[in-house]
Amino acid sequence: MTPASSPSSPGASSWSGNPQSLLPGTHRRLDHLLAAEQVASRLPSVVAGLVRDGALVWSGGAGTTGLDGGAGGAGRPGPDTQYRTGSITKTFVAAAVLRAVEDELVGLEDPVRAHLPELAGGVGRVTVGQLLGQAGGVQAETDGPWWERTSGGDWDSLVPLLGESAVRHRPGTRFHYSNVGFGVLGELVGRVRQGTWRDVVRTQFLEPLGMDRTTMRPVSPAARGLAVHPWADVVLPEPEHDAGAMAPAGQIWSTVLDLARWAGVVAGRSQVLRRSTVEEMWRPQSVDDARGAGWAAGYGLGLQLWNVAGRRYAGHSGSMPGFVAMLRVDVETGDGVVALTNSTTGFGDLAHRLLQTLAEAEPHTPQAWVPRDVPADVLALVGPWYWGPAPLSLRAVRVGAQDGLELAGLAGRGRGSRFVRAEGVPGAWRGLDEYYGGELLRPVLAADGSVSHLDLASFRLTRTPYDPGADVPGGVDERGWTAAP
Repeated sequence: MTPASSPSSPGASSWSGNPQSLLPGTHRRLDHLLAAEQVASRLPSVVAGLVRDGALVWSGGAGTTGLDGGAGGAGRPGPDTQYRTGSITKTFVAAAVLRAVEDELVGLEDPVRAHLPELAGGVGRVTVGQLLGQAGGVQAETDGPWWERTSGGDWDSLVPLLGESAVRHRPGTRFHYSNVGFGVLGELVGRVRQGTWRDVVRTQFLEPLGMDRTTMRPVSPAARGLAVHPWADVVLPEPEHDAGAMAPAGQIWSTVLDLARWAGVVAGRSQVLRRSTVEEMWRPQSVDDARGAGWAAGYGLGLQLWNVAGRRYAGHSGSMPGFVAMLRVDVETGDGVVALTNSTTGFGDLAHRLLQTLAEAEPHTPQAWVPRDVPADVLALVGPWYWGPAPLSLRAVRVGAQDGLELAGLAGRGRGSRFVRAEGVPGAWRGLDEYYGGELLRPVLAADGSVSHLDLASFRLTRTPYDPGADVPGGVDERGWTAAP
C-alpha cells in the first residue's frame, strides 16, 4: 500500500453531519490539524469527531485504512469505518456495573467474592469500587503470553491466575492500572445479570443509543491494524483475535458516529445512565502522582480523568496492537472528542488539540441571566455569616434541578461547599463536596421564628463575629471586642 507519509497520500476531509453548526474557518482549521497529524505521526489512517450539545458537529479522516476487515480492499476512512477502541471498552463495562449498582444488584463496597465465590482470596477480597477505580492493587497484565496479541482463554482459565500473587499492592492505597481487574468486572456483571457482559452492554447501551456499528469483532468496513516501522515508511499487519476472558479490557470495535453518541453518555447527557451516576464516575478514586509532582491524570469509576490547568476532562484512551483510540469530554461544557487510528504507536495529544481548537474558535455563548423563584426558607439563609471571626457568604444556587446553597470564604479564606436539602431531615441541608461533603447544615431558629444561627458539623455560624446571643460553644468573653486583650 502507499506509505502514509508519501506525497500521494490523501489529506484530511470533513464529513460533518451538520455542516452549518461550525464556521467554515473552524472546519478548515480542524481538517488541517488532522491532516498534519496524519503526516507527522505517520498514521496509515486517522479519523476524528467533535461533539457539542449532544450532536456531532465536525468529523474528518485522513490516510487509507489498509486491508478492510471484510472486503479485503484499501480505502479512505469514513465516519462509519470501524476501528478497535481498546480500553474504551472499559467504559462500557464500568457503565454496566454501575447500572447494576443503580438496580441494587451490586454494591461498590462489596468484595468481588460476594459475586464470584470462586475467588475466595486474592482478587476476591478487593472491592468492586476499587477495581472500577484502578485502586485494587491488582496486577496490570496476565501471566503468560502477551494477551493483547494471542487468543484468550475462558473464565475458568483466568481464575487460577487471580490468587494472592495477583494483588501487587495493598488495595485502596494507590493507583495501579489493571487490565486483569476489568476482565474480572466483565465476568461479574455477566454473572449478576445471568448472561454475558457482551449481552448486557448490547441491550443496556448499544441498542438504546442506536450504536449498531459497535461490535465485539470487526464488521466491514473496518480498518486493518498496522504497525509502522520506526525508521522506514513500511507497515506490518498486526494480529486480531477474541481476547476471551480478557475481552472486557479492550475488545470493542466502533466508529466515529457511534462513539460520538457514547461521548454524550460520558458527558452525563444521556438517559441510559443517571446523571448522578456519571458524576460519581467523574470523581477521582485514585490519582497518578507517584513522582510527587501533583496529579495531572487519575481514574474515576471506570473513566480516566485529566486535570489540565485546573480544567477537568473525563473519558478513556485505548490501545491494542494496530490501533490507538481516544474519547475525552470537558465535564464543564460537555464538549467531546473522539479520535481513532490504525497504528500501534498512534498519535500524541491530537484529541486534546482538536477539543482546544473548538473551544478557542467557537467558545460557548454564556446563558443569559434571568431571575428565578427562590423559596422563602432559602432567602432567610443567604448573605454574610461568620465562623468565629472569619467572614463567609451563603448564596442561593441551583444544583441540577434542586434548590441549593453555596458556602464560600471571603477574601480567599474559609471552607466552602455546596448544599442541597437533606432527605429525611426536615429543614437541614447536606454538603455535596469539599470539606463539608456529607455533613449537615442545620438552621437554628430564635423564639420569634427568625434564623438565630447555623449549626454546621458542630461549628456555629453567626450573623456577626462570635455573636454572644447565638450560644457560641465555649462562650464569648463578656468584655466583647476590645483593644485590650
